[in-house]
Amino acid sequence: MISLMNSISVLHIDLFQQGKNTPDFYFNTLRNHLATSHRHIEKAHRHDFYATILFTNGSGVHEIDFQKYEVSAGSLFFMSPGQVHSWELSDDIDGYIFFCLQDFYEMHYVNQKLRNFPFFGSVNFPRKLQLDPAELDHAVNLMVALQEEYLSRHMMKNGLMLALMSQIFILSARQFSKDPGHPASPASLSYFKHYQEFERLLEEHFTKEKSIAFYADLLSVTPKHLNRIIQTVVRKKATDVITERVILEAKRMLMYLEESLVEIAFRLGYEEYSYFVRVFRKTSGMTPTQFIKIYKS
Repeated sequence: MISLMNSISVLHIDLFQQGKNTPDFYFNTLRNHLATSHRHIEKAHRHDFYATILFTNGSGVHEIDFQKYEVSAGSLFFMSPGQVHSWELSDDIDGYIFFCLQDFYEMHYVNQKLRNFPFFGSVNFPRKLQLDPAELDHAVNLMVALQEEYLSRHMMKNGLMLALMSQIFILSARQFSKDPGHPASPASLSYFKHYQEFERLLEEHFTKEKSIAFYADLLSVTPKHLNRIIQTVVRKKATDVITERVILEAKRMLMYLEESLVEIAFRLGYEEYSYFVRVFRKTSGMTPTQFIKIYKS
């Protein structure tokens, strides 16, 4: 399958670093970030790093992989490498934003991986956490401390920065888990590693393999048990997760590849174009042609 990396702008962390204060890490206020990096973020794009964005003022819409999220004070977003995003923000927008490469975090933590945090580990996990005023105040304090350390030249600065980042990530995972319907609830976390392995396999095979039996066999579980794992973690049927991943790729291809609808359907494993259209419409509520008109208008 043609890689979308050549069609969707991929932003690297060094585009944002001025003087490279700390290799593989970037921090800024949201206001300054938008003022200095606007030339990079006018259109939908993707990153090769992990991003955390806290809004403290203003409003707007943040779209991540075609999912629209309302922005307001207290909106906290987490994004993984490869996700496509764009936003429309009010003039009074402000907050904090930081990026890090996987190696920056994981070189220092032998047993802790960024993907272990649910909001970084699954494409099906919500990307937005809405903080109440007290939670926002605490998050701002952590962000200010992280900013001060980032700008400093203190000994062991990276260690303290990583500790502050971990606090933000751990506290956010706990906030997500307070909702019993969220994938981060304690009952769900026991299955989360199995689900991550399923998603890893799905990324490798979704253009050719769309059967739950195929993935269950690779994971050495029954289709019934795999479906139970997926429903526990993301409250969806396994077949829906597989189909939604295919249709997400279809949307990306429709937006950024200059190919016919029939060619795109074929690349995604659909030999019958009419069947592809039915699946696309059932999953997204519109036909591929309607989707193109809305998003390319």
